[in-house]
Amino acid sequence: MTNIRAEKDAEGIVTLTWDMPGRSMNVLSEDSISEYTAAAEKAIADPSVKGVVVTSGKPAFIAGADLSMLQKQTGEASKAGVAPETRAKAVFDNLMQFNLALRRIEKGGKPFVAAINGMALGGGLEVCLACHHRIVADDPRIQLGLVEAKVGLMPGAGGTQRMPRLMGAMAALPLMLEGRTLNPTAALAGGLVNKVVPAADLIKEAKALIASGAKAIQPWDEKGFRIPGGDPYTPSGAQVFVAGNAMLHAKTMGNYPAPEAIMSAVYEGLLVPIDAALRIEARYMTKVMMNPASRNMIRSLFINMQRANKLESRPKGVPPAKLDKIGILGAGMMGAGIAYVSALAGLDVVLIDRSREEAEKGKGYSAGLLAKQVERGRMKQEAADAILARILPTTDYDGLKEADLVIEAVFEDRGVKAEVTRRTAGLLPSHAVFASNTSTLPITGLADAWRDAATFVGVHFFSPVDKMQLVEIIRGKKTSEATIAAAMDYVKRIKKTPIVVNDSRGFYTSRVFATYTREGMLMLTEGVAPALIENAGKMTGMPMPPLALSDEVALDLIYKVGLQTAKDLGDAYKPTAIDPLIEKLVTKLGRLGKKAGKGFYEYPADGKKHLWSGLAELAPANAEQPSVDELKKRFLYVQALETARCYEEKVVTDPADADVGAILGWGFAPWSGGPLSLIDTVGVAEFVRECDRLAQAHGPRFAPSALLRRMAEKGETFYGGPASQKAA
Repeated sequence: MTNIRAEKDAEGIVTLTWDMPGRSMNVLSEDSISEYTAAAEKAIADPSVKGVVVTSGKPAFIAGADLSMLQKQTGEASKAGVAPETRAKAVFDNLMQFNLALRRIEKGGKPFVAAINGMALGGGLEVCLACHHRIVADDPRIQLGLVEAKVGLMPGAGGTQRMPRLMGAMAALPLMLEGRTLNPTAALAGGLVNKVVPAADLIKEAKALIASGAKAIQPWDEKGFRIPGGDPYTPSGAQVFVAGNAMLHAKTMGNYPAPEAIMSAVYEGLLVPIDAALRIEARYMTKVMMNPASRNMIRSLFINMQRANKLESRPKGVPPAKLDKIGILGAGMMGAGIAYVSALAGLDVVLIDRSREEAEKGKGYSAGLLAKQVERGRMKQEAADAILARILPTTDYDGLKEADLVIEAVFEDRGVKAEVTRRTAGLLPSHAVFASNTSTLPITGLADAWRDAATFVGVHFFSPVDKMQLVEIIRGKKTSEATIAAAMDYVKRIKKTPIVVNDSRGFYTSRVFATYTREGMLMLTEGVAPALIENAGKMTGMPMPPLALSDEVALDLIYKVGLQTAKDLGDAYKPTAIDPLIEKLVTKLGRLGKKAGKGFYEYPADGKKHLWSGLAELAPANAEQPSVDELKKRFLYVQALETARCYEEKVVTDPADADVGAILGWGFAPWSGGPLSLIDTVGVAEFVRECDRLAQAHGPRFAPSALLRRMAEKGETFYGGPASQKAA
């Protein structure tokens, strides 16, 4: 065996150690699953074996499913030219093969103890749940959870049945539906694990448990077993599902198949014995994998995101970038956030602002975040102090003389950016890269203030930096491959997901994101009721409705960007009905958005925000209102159209980058898998027909591009035909 080590000690206890070669983490792959089940069954069949300890030879236990295995499974579920029932049977049989193997372990008569030394997620935790006992190391960084719902899946190796039988449905359902994780202390309190022990004693404690005569039977296999909290037909159990279904619909708006399948699998599974329950789970998992929405989410949020995180598109042949010390120009909200994630990753940070007070305030942002980590038991005070010590707040640019990378995060103004860029140019070492954290200003123009455009690049972070996963790397016309590689290396170092796009106004994310908020404001000018606009926006699966999101962005910023765009484009600029609306809100009414306490919404200090009643006078609603479905389609299609235009113009050159960037960058309806996945799922020809109808009804912004028309004529798709190849 190459993935599992099997060692039997003098007491007859076998230790099975997951330790997959060439990987930083163990995963569930076809080979590792096969070896584990074979080794387990061999130990069960050996009369001299008293019990089995299952552990990991890596810092993490098992991180979940392998990329290639998931690709194969989703390929089976969507194989062209194969009848749906045939595809479904192949997926179901594959799922049941592992489930049956885990059941043989449970019923084999030998105690299995999971010695969990690190993170156990998804299928990794399901392996632990199929052991008779679970002991976990006392380390607050360890996370245990069934996180499949986050990528459009559901637990498929018994998780929906074993977790509720251990914890009760009330405790287990939120964890599975939201993909939440527990640290060891919380897992022990919830009944998910049996014991928390010092990390150094983990294997010793697991073996001692076996030696003391540990049970070799799961609770649900014992006579008289009762589900904690009651089954769905008991009064308390029934309340869980009645309330749970209502809460689930409020959160998902019916867009996500996996959470609904999880809820159904738990409800039905808890009414029958475990073996029948596992078949129920496998049927729901098969249904989920056959659903295009789930397949799209798996592709974008798991497969393609993993590829992005592994830097598979990094320029080949470029050595790893030197990254020890970085400089950040500007200690405002963005600069402070970048300083935090950089120091957290072990980098020394020089944080520069106009005054020492402003620079110290920027460092204080990190101090606040670290204090919360310590307070919640997720970090030791000594570790927090060490991270904070890496940030040097200053006004002195001489501190940049040894920096490998400098990130400019000053005000979104060409003149201000040019000033700090020139001031830095003569100080940095020759190998250093200069990056601008701009969200809209073209990189090629900003590079004019730098000493060498080849070493100038855009790195567009999203706010708040510590929470947002995406970084959009922007290639200027003269940016070198080595500079792109260095930017990608930095993004990986700070544990974020990079996409690389080409230079243009607004780049990719800001350009497409603006179409969503713009469409909401256009609806308002058309006489659509504000509440209807906002509810339709939420029902698409977007994280926030468009008018509320506009307030968050700041209406005065939208106004200023509009003025700058009109100035830059000159005669080519095409005014819309939004222009006078925003101008009046900002310049005459002083409604600047959330930061000012008033915008499209009111933000009372002593209550919840609510739509401003003055909108009824500013933009009176029509007596006849459009359907919710029409509004939802407008919101989704206008973004998908702009994404397709970005692809056609080679702003974004890979459909995977377009979809991952859309979901992570501005929260484009994750259930769709991203805007280009949405077009593929609708069907390019049908999408073009609908866009033509929308263009006739609502304006030329909905007119399909030449690329989409060509794809429709030739039967091409972004992920399955000639157009799925990267743009040149």
